[in-house]
Amino acid sequence: MEELTKAEERIMHIIWKLQHAFVKDIIDEIDEDPKPPYNTISSIVRLLEKKGYVAYKAYGKTYEYFPAISRESYARTTFSKLFSGYFDNSPTTLLSFMVKEEKLTAKDIEELRELINKNHE
Repeated sequence: MEELTKAEERIMHIIWKLQHAFVKDIIDEIDEDPKPPYNTISSIVRLLEKKGYVAYKAYGKTYEYFPAISRESYARTTFSKLFSGYFDNSPTTLLSFMVKEEKLTAKDIEELRELINKNHE
């Protein structure tokens, strides 16, 4: 699976949210003022289609786009790359990083303990 640029990923999140969308629907969901030009978003969506992330149904010259892969599948692949590239496939290294960066609350840590204990019974 080819990696996405930040702009492509942003558009992909909108398509996952909407499930089926025309380019104008995608533009309506973008929280920017001014909105990006139609041709810019159309080009990004066509790149997503070329990369296999999006499929479409044609209505004459108009295209309705929908996800070709699930958000979960993308998350799994992206996380696997992050996990192996930055944390050497080590859960301990990942959790240590999260604790040091103060990304885990006491409640999060307790929930993780419960999850670990539950899976090791």
